[in-house]
Parts: sequence; C-alpha cells; structure tokens
Amino acid sequence: MKELLKITGIFALLLAVIPALSLFVPQRTFAEDAPADGTVQTETVPTAETESGETTAKKEKEESTADTIKVLDFTSGQVMELSMRDYVLGAVLAEMPATYCSEALKAQAVAARTYALRQREKQRLSPDPELMGADISNDSRKFQAYFTPEQAKDFYGSGYEAYCQKAADAVDDTDRLALFYDDEPIVAAFHSTSGGKTESAEVVWGNPAPYLVPVESPEDTESPTYLEEEVFTEKEFRKKLEKELPDANFSVPAGEWIEIRETSTSGTVTEMLAGGEKLSGTDFRSIFSLRSANFTVVYNADEENFYVTTKGCGHGVGLSQYGANAMGENGSDFREILLHYYTGAEIKEY
Repeated sequence: MKELLKITGIFALLLAVIPALSLFVPQRTFAEDAPADGTVQTETVPTAETESGETTAKKEKEESTADTIKVLDFTSGQVMELSMRDYVLGAVLAEMPATYCSEALKAQAVAARTYALRQREKQRLSPDPELMGADISNDSRKFQAYFTPEQAKDFYGSGYEAYCQKAADAVDDTDRLALFYDDEPIVAAFHSTSGGKTESAEVVWGNPAPYLVPVESPEDTESPTYLEEEVFTEKEFRKKLEKELPDANFSVPAGEWIEIRETSTSGTVTEMLAGGEKLSGTDFRSIFSLRSANFTVVYNADEENFYVTTKGCGHGVGLSQYGANAMGENGSDFREILLHYYTGAEIKEY
C-alpha cells in the first residue's frame, strides 16, 4: 500500500504540472482524402501474388515495420524511430503508475496509442519545424510523457522487471486498438484525479468535443491526491498576484481581494477577480502552482493567512486515471472504462 501511494503521488504531481494536450483542435486534422477509418496508407501495392504464404508474410512484415513513430529526444535533439508498440509501452510506464490494475493500464495504453496516432497524422499533414522531422517529442511539458527503458529502470528500481511486464501485457492485449469519433482518432485527454466529476474540454480549453464532456467519477474522492490545502501568508499571496497582475488593487481589506464569480458544474473556477482584475481559475492555478483549477479560497483574518483548497489533480478532462483504476478493481474492463470517460467514442483497430 505504501508503494502504491508513493508512486501514485509522484505521477499525480507530474500530471498536475503538465499543460493541456497540444493536440486539441476543434477542426478536422486529417487530410480530406485520408482513409475514413484513420488507417495510415503505405506504399505497398496489392498484387495477384498477395494470396501466397510468402508474399502475405512479407506484406505483414512491411505493415508492421511501417507502424512506427518518430520521437524527438528534446534533451539531445536526436530523433528516435520506434515501433508503435515500444513507444506506447514507454508512454504507459511514464504516464500511469504500473501499480494500477491491468484493466486501467490497458485503458491507458489505448489512450496513449490514440494520442500518438493523432499526433503522427497531424505532423504528416502539417509538420512542426520544432519537431525536426519527428512526429512527437518526449518533452512532457508539451506532449504525453515517454520513458526509455533506461529511464523506466531508474524510476521503478527493483520493481522494474515486474512492472514492465505488466505494462507490456496491457499494451499487447490492446494491440492496434484506438479511440475514434467520426472515424478520426480522438483527443485522448487524461488526468490523475477529477474532483468527483470530470470536466468538459470546452471549459478548460475553450473548444468543445462531444466525447470530452463531464461524467461522474465518484471514486476519485477517495484518492490520496483528491484534496490539498495550501496556506499562504498575506504577504506571500499578494506578492504572487502582483507579479502576474501589476494593475491589481490591494488597497481594500485582504478578505476582499478574491472573488470567485463562476464555477462549472464540475467545480472548475471559470471566472474570478483578484484585486479587481478578472482571470480564470486556470490562470490562478498557474500563478499558485495548484494541483487543479477546482478550488476555494478562504482568508483567515486572525491568522492573516489565505487557505487555498483544491479538489482533484490535473485539468480534469477525459480519462481519470484514479477513477479508471477504481473501475477496474470493481470489475470493469478497459472498454467499459474508456467508453465511460470518452462519451460516444468508438474503440476499434486502426
């Protein structure tokens, strides 16, 4: 149990500081002549010989080899070409505690694979010069995280072999499965822990997605990272705000500095005032390095301290990892988990 809590806490902290997924765009991101099911076309041309065992085996090998992804190592500037299987394994080990149940790991594998597919197609349509010819980067500040085998060994220590095998089984058991909506890979957003109900993409990023809408995730309230209270002295609190809001007015009593005007149905602060300056909960979260934008602010005049209490960990959109683990432990399989958190999406092979 101590190991579970420790690893869960580390991953929760990492997800809390990772920004919104770079893939979220409201418009179509695939070329209009791309296959309707999102499958990547290869240069293999069918011939009359494809029915022979030798030719079929060769074709399968070519297709397998073609299912690769180029990953930019942002620390060295080198581009690694990996099989999709190895990339997804590294992403699962980096993004979800391997202590979680197998069904949760399978759900994460499908989400990670979907993320990679969408990013790969995005780069083939409109390459980003900063990626230097790669499809994606291992810079977790901009993309989903990825562990090389060496990094995973360092992170998991003596438990690496067992955890790696567990994650590999999850990846292999979901081989070539991804999430689609209208025959395109979805924006497979995920986070550590919701505030008891996930958030919509529209609230967090300003763009709606029919499969990224609020759903109940009550098990999240039992997560060790569900509640966090931060205490700031009046001086500390004002200093942080003044740095980002130079025009804010702090001449009024400290208890009047903050006014939360609007929250979403999931609890995310969508509009507030700080020293008379309007900002979003996401802005406030960034200023104070909070776990989430689902928070309350209380001023204690006797202590001259501000108490900021957050619920959940991360942006709250899409798959809740803690919720996925709870669902898996309660008997749900990975398909049920994914279709719960990604409303209306379809799971199929690409």
